[in-house]
Amino acid sequence: MTAPVTTPVKDTVTAPALRTISALGVIEIFAWGSSFYLMAPLAGAIGAETGWSLGFLSGGVSLGLLVSGLSAPAVGRWIGRTGGRLTLSTGMVCLALGLALLGLAQSQTAFLLAWAVLGLGMACGLYDAAFSVLGSAYGRNARSAITQLTLWGGFASTVCWPLSAWMVEAIGWRGACFAYAALHLCLTFPLSRLLLPRTAGTPEAAQRAGTEGTAAPAPVSGRDLRVLCIVATGVTLSMLASIFSIHMVPLLGAQGYTMAAAIGLGTLLGPSQVAARVLEMLGRGRHHPIWTLSASAGCVLIGMGGLALGVPAAVAVVAWGAGNGLWSICRGALPLAIFGAEGYAALMGRLARPMLIAGAVAPLIGAALIEGLGPERTLQALGLLALLPLCATALLFSRLEGAARRLPT
Repeated sequence: MTAPVTTPVKDTVTAPALRTISALGVIEIFAWGSSFYLMAPLAGAIGAETGWSLGFLSGGVSLGLLVSGLSAPAVGRWIGRTGGRLTLSTGMVCLALGLALLGLAQSQTAFLLAWAVLGLGMACGLYDAAFSVLGSAYGRNARSAITQLTLWGGFASTVCWPLSAWMVEAIGWRGACFAYAALHLCLTFPLSRLLLPRTAGTPEAAQRAGTEGTAAPAPVSGRDLRVLCIVATGVTLSMLASIFSIHMVPLLGAQGYTMAAAIGLGTLLGPSQVAARVLEMLGRGRHHPIWTLSASAGCVLIGMGGLALGVPAAVAVVAWGAGNGLWSICRGALPLAIFGAEGYAALMGRLARPMLIAGAVAPLIGAALIEGLGPERTLQALGLLALLPLCATALLFSRLEGAARRLPT
């Protein structure tokens, strides 16, 4: 049954939940910082030592995202059966192993193998898995927990980029990889084992499971219009985020900004994401997540479309960052509000696969667009693409409103 758009469930965070969120927050900071955000501070040193091209080094991250996307449905089902403690613990071990292999890599094959292992760790340890843990543990009350977790995750690049840069200078890029591997074994792995929920499912689900004759809920169809709208939004936003983060300098260069100015503008992304998440948290779950998604899609269109139309880049980048910050909440809270807690972890894994695969191939698509169309026309194409999330959100909103009207009073 679809929850009415205008009557969300208000949620609160208890002390045990706060302990779980804090543990997951520390885990997410270092899981993101040592995987998705790793190559930005390390790529220069790796290329200088090995002679490998920047395109090849970026391809390692794409391979990791691809493996993560292909693994996501199985990881979601695993969390749904067993709870998140074992899955997140396995993710931290995979990240540690992948980082150790990366530090030992002497060939391109070994480098790619390390990123394949890191991809497994990303599938078991990044947002989609963490959201699944919260949804399985706290049911519909997980929305504020998801929002608070994204506040922690928003500091991943803020913490780990300077830390990684310092380690590269002090102990080299290989030493930095070994240090992160040790950090996962000594910090994030124990946090996963000791402070995450031991059992799967909400108390209500557990009670129903103990009732004789209770049938398991049917899985949500992949052809459900609501699922298709969420996937279309997520795939588009993942592609836009990957293309813009990788090709930010030439895209902003088309607007007349130097490399130094473009990098300076890029520093606005983190604060704007966190600020948008704080505003969402202040709402305390009084509004349905579809409204958050509407704000996210609108901000993304203002940001990307604004850049294409010549809006001051600082304004556009702040709007773009806010939209992405809100989307990170929506991707966890919206499926939970629409489809409920039963089967949530498995659904999150299915939703994550196309989004992660899109993020993996997007840098290659962006490079081809820039080479074929030029940076200015590529930016215009991205501005048009930013219309799609808003259209999908409007369609989803209409679908939810129609379902709400059909519910009995």
